[in-house]
Amino acid sequence: MKDPIFQLCDTVREASYALHRYLRHGHLEKVYENGLVNRLRKAGVEVDQQVPVQVRDEDGVVLGDFKADLLVRGELIVELKATKALVSEHIAQLLGYLRASRIEHGLLINFGSPKLEIRKFALS
Repeated sequence: MKDPIFQLCDTVREASYALHRYLRHGHLEKVYENGLVNRLRKAGVEVDQQVPVQVRDEDGVVLGDFKADLLVRGELIVELKATKALVSEHIAQLLGYLRASRIEHGLLINFGSPKLEIRKFALS
């Protein structure tokens, strides 16, 4: 039997592929965000948009905060891009979100190129 987090990642991937096939590339990131949320919710998946996450120092002091594009079922951060290609800064951004939120798994999805790019990351 497949681990539930991997099943969840597969669901997000399938919805992303379907959305990219329909919209193709060339839209703003927010359009893809709204489209993916719509498709996931229609599939019965709990998803929140623009979820605030605080970054804290080791003593608990808040250093700043960010908004994760999507938080799926409270256990998967999805960072969306609409650029020509993913770069190391995008990866660093997602890894920072995972560390700050203490969420183990994340997907980095780029809708901006002719070929959809999806990368899975895990902290451990």
